[in-house]
Amino acid sequence: MNEFFDPEWGSATLGVRAAEPRTGNREHSASVSLTSSYVFGSAAQAAAVFSGNEPGFIYSRFTNPTTEAFEKRLAAMEGGESCVATASGMAAVMTMCLALLKQGDHIVSSRGLFGSTINLFGNILTKFGITISFVDQTDVAAWEAAVQPNTKLLFAETPTNPLVELVDIAALADIAHRHGALLAVDNCFLTPVLQQPLKLGADLVIHSATKYIDGQGRCVGGAIVGDAQRVGKNVFGFMRTAGPCMSPFNAWVFLKGLETLAVRMKAHCENAHGLAEWLSEQPTVARVHYPGLVTHPQHELARHQQSGFGAVVAFEVEGGRDAAWRVVDSTRLISITANLGDTRTTITHPATTTHGRISAEARAQAGIGEGLLRVAVGLEDLKDLTADLARGLTL
Repeated sequence: MNEFFDPEWGSATLGVRAAEPRTGNREHSASVSLTSSYVFGSAAQAAAVFSGNEPGFIYSRFTNPTTEAFEKRLAAMEGGESCVATASGMAAVMTMCLALLKQGDHIVSSRGLFGSTINLFGNILTKFGITISFVDQTDVAAWEAAVQPNTKLLFAETPTNPLVELVDIAALADIAHRHGALLAVDNCFLTPVLQQPLKLGADLVIHSATKYIDGQGRCVGGAIVGDAQRVGKNVFGFMRTAGPCMSPFNAWVFLKGLETLAVRMKAHCENAHGLAEWLSEQPTVARVHYPGLVTHPQHELARHQQSGFGAVVAFEVEGGRDAAWRVVDSTRLISITANLGDTRTTITHPATTTHGRISAEARAQAGIGEGLLRVAVGLEDLKDLTADLARGLTL
């Protein structure tokens, strides 16, 4: 592997050049290492590698050259020291929590999270004696007030799914560190091209590589990025034993996805901004949620801590669920699916899909109403996207 890269390179260059997994065959395009295990020249070498006294690959559950290349490249793009790749974005959240928390610990979390993360925190981690307090994502004072003596982790998505609400990462980092806790930020919506939470004070960054890192809806995977101790040793140690690992083939897909991430995110953002402005002009749309609009309450924060506004647009239609479903069912071009980060634009009704398994009360607290729709804007021509949505909005 070509270990050389300059950390001062830009995101686009790091995405193409950092940690190139070149073998002795000198291939220019990254190859994929599809093997479950590795052979040794002698019993002594096997013992040395297993003990850690000699570097080398052991078993692809936790050591694989393709997976390692993806981890090193993503860590370089995020400005982190270490990365551990996982089987999915949710596996990344679970792995981080189980590796770094214990019975009796407390988490402060935004209530505006992805529905599966809310379920993981509220219904699964609690079985292990880890308690949770959910707060308003945008209210920094509420985060401070929710901290308890046993708080060990603050967890935020910024922007959130689906309302694209932000939180001041630097302010949360200050709260966490004053109370001896860690700050983890889910950076799935923006990727390191548009936002680098570690540089703003966060300790850990979570990714669902399934989304923009892949970019074409092909593979499922996740990642945790941070320092050499917490991630490189503690999280990796959990991975080695528990095994929620990324497959080498998926790692290769994500590695290739990083090469085009910068140009794709720029195009995604341009399309999303145009669609948000168009939606704002439609008489049947009550409200548009997009940080790039000056009407967004956190527009200035987005300008400060992000280098782009992202590709997810949420909007509320007049008429509740019936009207929202009519918009969805009237589309012919846009894909009806809950996934996002694809080259193809997708639309979903969060209240009955991504957040359908949480209680109606929790949805109401998170601001997810029956008239809300989420569009993850892809790379099609903007005029075709507006025409596709206009069909349902003008009925």
